[in-house]
Amino acid sequence: MKKILLIMCAVIGMAISAHAQRAQLQIGYGGYTQMDATDMHDGGTINNAWGALTAGVNFKVAPSFYLGASYTFSSASYKHEDDANAYYHVIMLNGRYDYYRNSIVKLYAHLGVGVDITHITVDDWSENKAYFAFQASPLGAEVGLSRVTSFFGELGFGAQGLLQVGFRFNL
Repeated sequence: MKKILLIMCAVIGMAISAHAQRAQLQIGYGGYTQMDATDMHDGGTINNAWGALTAGVNFKVAPSFYLGASYTFSSASYKHEDDANAYYHVIMLNGRYDYYRNSIVKLYAHLGVGVDITHITVDDWSENKAYFAFQASPLGAEVGLSRVTSFFGELGFGAQGLLQVGFRFNL
């Protein structure tokens, strides 16, 4: 029985790793993030927030399913007691499911969960705080520009923004 279970695990592992060889790098920009919409900076009102820059890698693990990791950076200035700055560093595990595709366009849903490490500075004082971060994008579209490059856009809410656009590169 143990031998059969080990053989099954080995076969499943080889099948998943064979599909996972197709990697995709992505870079994108998103506006109006979870950090700006919720109190992830110790109160106060936002003076200036520019959105979020995201870089990530995705691996195709099944015909319509990708898993990957991403890093997102964002910052904002806000009015608390004095002028303050918050710098957001978000690391997430992402899953993406393609629910429609043809030779040029893919429609997909994207879900990401992770941690937001916020670095808050006020004059000489600073501190780090950790928050739960997520991204839920039920509507995403990817348009192939070539065999290697594609353009994408997503509508959703979370640490990567309300509307996120960018490029993906197939390796």
